[in-house]
Amino acid sequence: MTFLWPQLLWLLLAVPLLVLVYGLLLRRKRQTALRYASLSLVKEAMGGRGWRRHVPPVLFLLALTAMLLAAARPFAVIVLPNSQQTIILAMDVSGSMRATDVEPNRLVAAQNAAKAFLAELPRHIKVGIVAFAGTAQVVQQPTLNREDLVAAIDRFQLQRATAIGSAIVVSLAEIFPDEGIDLADILYGQMPQRGRSLDQPAARSEAERPPRQPVPPGSYSSAAIILLTDGQRTTGVDTLQAAQMAAERGVKIYTVGVGTVEGETIGFEGWSMRVRLDEETLKEVALRTHGEYFYAGTAENLRQVYQTLGSRLTLEKKETEISGLLALVGALLALISAGLSLWWFNRIA
Repeated sequence: MTFLWPQLLWLLLAVPLLVLVYGLLLRRKRQTALRYASLSLVKEAMGGRGWRRHVPPVLFLLALTAMLLAAARPFAVIVLPNSQQTIILAMDVSGSMRATDVEPNRLVAAQNAAKAFLAELPRHIKVGIVAFAGTAQVVQQPTLNREDLVAAIDRFQLQRATAIGSAIVVSLAEIFPDEGIDLADILYGQMPQRGRSLDQPAARSEAERPPRQPVPPGSYSSAAIILLTDGQRTTGVDTLQAAQMAAERGVKIYTVGVGTVEGETIGFEGWSMRVRLDEETLKEVALRTHGEYFYAGTAENLRQVYQTLGSRLTLEKKETEISGLLALVGALLALISAGLSLWWFNRIA
């Protein structure tokens, strides 16, 4: 626990002083009581010899301590929902998602599981959707509107090739819009600028931009990427290169493997190929970014994976001021102290 105003902690010295004053008052009360001849008057003056007479003062001192700590504005690391979190769903729509090793096929199972995930996710978390095949594109910018997200998922259409790394890059560009992350720059180098006004400053090339300082992997807590694919890249940015970009920005990537390791042979637009789950690549992506890999061999497993992700991604440890909590505890203790004193002794003492 840390304090924003630690100098106010000196006020806690008042607590032992009050304990000393309480002890002196008890001693004085005993000396005064001995002057009376009647034993009943002695007991009444001393307030009884039971433990109950000490409970209200002790509770009051605890309440005072809590309030003095609250005045110093303490901060503590606690687990809280992250209200500024954004999740990017990067979903594979390549031809390999036509495989039926997950019923009715990989794509439909992934769509159903994604929609179930959105239904379970707290409404304050923004979600964006990136669809990828031969290239990657944002089909729905981060939004709180679950209906728009479901409509975007239902519009998926299968295409050729699989660019997993490109999907990660596009997801990062959506998370960090001010960094100027450009998929074309990474794939082909700095592209010539299109028409612009003469008074518009030219955009700086990648070489002209100040170097970005890497942060510890997994340290960025305001966004995460959920990558759902069968893991077989055929084009685009190298998957592990893109994963390293995410790691340097502290973004966790949770990878979800769809299908089976054995795979199956599928036909698509006059050609056939064998598609299988590439778990090694997906595990390495999760490892580099401090995320986690989930295997979703069946549609039911896929739904369970998304539910697990929802519970894990909605909470985070963060340093938070707990002055209000301590003040509330102090107020409750003071009320209990007064209530017990009235109940037992018919006065607040």
